[in-house]
Amino acid sequence: MADQTVAELRQKIAQAREVIEHLMEKSDFNGAEAHRALEYFGSDAFDRNFLPWPHQGEEGLRPEELNAANDD
Repeated sequence: MADQTVAELRQKIAQAREVIEHLMEKSDFNGAEAHRALEYFGSDAFDRNFLPWPHQGEEGLRPEELNAANDD
């Protein structure tokens, strides 16, 4: 990957982390999953299994299928 592309991807991840942090503050959602997301996007590590729902082709509920009323 070109150095400029890597730098832009790092900036994009930093922006994603700021968005998550802002949404946490605005929604008063300060749970473990939100902090897990902040930690993940603040590091250079990649975890293929980071998402709490199944990947394409795997069984299980996707985010749009989950019951939002169960979110605490």
